[in-house]
Amino acid sequence: MERFGTLSFGHYGPLGNGRQLTAGDSMLQAIDLAQGMDDLGVDGAYFRVHHFARQQAAPMPLLAAIAARTRRIEVGTGVIDMRYENPLYLAEEAAAVDLISDGRLALGVSRGSPETVTRGYETFGYTAGDERGADLAREHFDLFLRAVEGEGLAERDPLSPFGGGSGRQRIEPHSPGLRSRIWWGAGNRDSAEWAGRMGVNLMSSTLLTSADGRPFDILQAEQIDAFRATWSAAGHEGTPRTSVSRSIFPLTTAEDHMYFGGRQDGDQIGIIDGMRSTFGKTYAAEPDELIEQLKNDAAIATADTLMLTIPSQLGVAFNLRIVESFAKYVAPALGWVGTRV
Repeated sequence: MERFGTLSFGHYGPLGNGRQLTAGDSMLQAIDLAQGMDDLGVDGAYFRVHHFARQQAAPMPLLAAIAARTRRIEVGTGVIDMRYENPLYLAEEAAAVDLISDGRLALGVSRGSPETVTRGYETFGYTAGDERGADLAREHFDLFLRAVEGEGLAERDPLSPFGGGSGRQRIEPHSPGLRSRIWWGAGNRDSAEWAGRMGVNLMSSTLLTSADGRPFDILQAEQIDAFRATWSAAGHEGTPRTSVSRSIFPLTTAEDHMYFGGRQDGDQIGIIDGMRSTFGKTYAAEPDELIEQLKNDAAIATADTLMLTIPSQLGVAFNLRIVESFAKYVAPALGWVGTRV
């Protein structure tokens, strides 16, 4: 494990007992938490993106704000649903955030997970050919990637008073290194192999649309291996990055035990998008026990980046303590070398 960061689902709304976490609270707290993690030397702050829900739906302003308030932490998404996106506008926004952050953007995109509405992307003005919208997502992704690569996409107007000329014009701004910082979120082996052929990094999903009786971590490790093999076979240069996400809670205080003691469970089997799927388990234990459990997680052992899913509704101080405990007592035993902890 070379890097670790947090994956926030960004939920907001009623908290019980008359308390309320507003959308503004959620975003401002995310900025404060990212600043604290930057000081600790944590490697990344990533955000889930969901539309028509009390979660993050427009992540670029949030990522730009975090980038402007931090020095080294990677900022990213896991993942943006490409069915909802104007590919060229997303490419412009992504380039802007990448430039503001000095190359610290890790942009995870994919078909996305099921939403709270039916075919919500049609309300955004996009129509898919298949029921799940996979064709639409990949069509948008293809154009997005071409734009990120700097391909000329619009014919210049030779009569324009703003430069004119001939040939085709790329979108602006353009961030030259952004192509290497694009990730595809994959929930099965086929999607991971497709990402390998495309030459983008892999964010392995929090669930896999496979349930053959084997543990989640074994299924996920096989997915990562297949991705890397396909990447190499496609002839891409360099080494792709791979990430997995887990719910991991070092129990170091009475409050930790109150919230998460006894919460550890095994893999879960459920139905998503009409497919039988495997969901990863939650880890919650004293640090020494937690280290041994995580060392036996095959996917954590093979991925280079681990994302901790955090209970963002519990506030900045609580989450920063959880992250700091992981950084001090657990992460070094998994191979992570912190720079500030």
